[in-house]
Amino acid sequence: MSSEEFSFSDHSHRRFNPLTRTWVLCSPHRAKRPWLGQVEEATVEQRPPYDPHCYLCPGNRRATGAQNEQYTTTYVFTNDYAAVHPDQPACSRDSLAQIVGTNHTGAEDLFQVESTSGQCKVVCFSPRHDLTLPELPVDDICGIIRAWQDVYTELSLSSGIEYVQIFENKGAMMGCSNPHPHGQVWALSEVPTEPATEIASLKAFAQTHAQSDQSHQQPCLLCTYVEAEIANASSTSGSANRIVVQNDSFVALVPFWAVWPFETMVIARPHLADITRLSPKQTVDLAAVLKELTCRYDNIFKCSFPYSMGLHQSPTTTHPDSEYCHFHMHFYPPLLRSATVRKFLVGFEMIAEPQRDLTAEQAASRLRAQSLVHYKQNTTPEDHE
Repeated sequence: MSSEEFSFSDHSHRRFNPLTRTWVLCSPHRAKRPWLGQVEEATVEQRPPYDPHCYLCPGNRRATGAQNEQYTTTYVFTNDYAAVHPDQPACSRDSLAQIVGTNHTGAEDLFQVESTSGQCKVVCFSPRHDLTLPELPVDDICGIIRAWQDVYTELSLSSGIEYVQIFENKGAMMGCSNPHPHGQVWALSEVPTEPATEIASLKAFAQTHAQSDQSHQQPCLLCTYVEAEIANASSTSGSANRIVVQNDSFVALVPFWAVWPFETMVIARPHLADITRLSPKQTVDLAAVLKELTCRYDNIFKCSFPYSMGLHQSPTTTHPDSEYCHFHMHFYPPLLRSATVRKFLVGFEMIAEPQRDLTAEQAASRLRAQSLVHYKQNTTPEDHE
């Protein structure tokens, strides 16, 4: 080991993610290397308020021939190209034998299949074809949150549904097939791998720390983490602050264990199992944080910042482990150096473990430095918060 003093901004290190129980390798010195790799085409966002050829705009016909309502607020409909369907036959032993054969004595556990059923919905955020989350008024974002609450409640109570996932893929870079701002909801008959892992971690933390907690409240991993990050932000220099936005109800931060360059989490400050537990004020607070965070995203590279975003909460309103769940949201944006240079999870990251160049602290500092005025409306780019 070198006698040189360790620096988080210069020296490689690994950070632990307690939610997924995985590690990420941080190599901050690599951010200085020249880039001669792939460069994406810069997209110029000049969409009209209404596009007669868009399958999601009000009143238009979709590819299947179904017609959208002349909606004026958030609009929810059943996905025409759903990933799962309500009526799904079971996969029998004979069905499995068609693809794995029968001559595998002792290897039965290596060929497991579960038939998966469910429902899929599309949530159009606004009738406006040209407005993404950071460009919508807070009141309109509150409408989106209420739509999420309604569809989450409805699907939670549907027969055979064990998990409801609300998410958004923004931008062609993230595989979004239609530029009209929208999200999706997939409801499944099983809890998927990622949320199941998080819930197991939350439950294990609560049970492990229950005996040492003298407050008679159930210990929560994310409650503890948020409190620690708030305390850290108020007691350390800005270079160690990972919080980007906060208000009475929510904190948006770059997690200590972030993988993607500008990855963030939006975490409820009170312990809330799911989105239906939000009070009217908490709904407004969440909308305000989402608007500010996504505005800062867009302002980094003066573009409509692509990302995949998803809500993690109790799998359903009645799930037996709901008491351990803590409502939060994940944002995974791919951009690294500019609007045209993205991060790839390849090589070592696929074969060994994720790796990042920019530290979480550096990313949070970059985000905090952005203006609260969206770049499309900002006539003085140097005028920051």
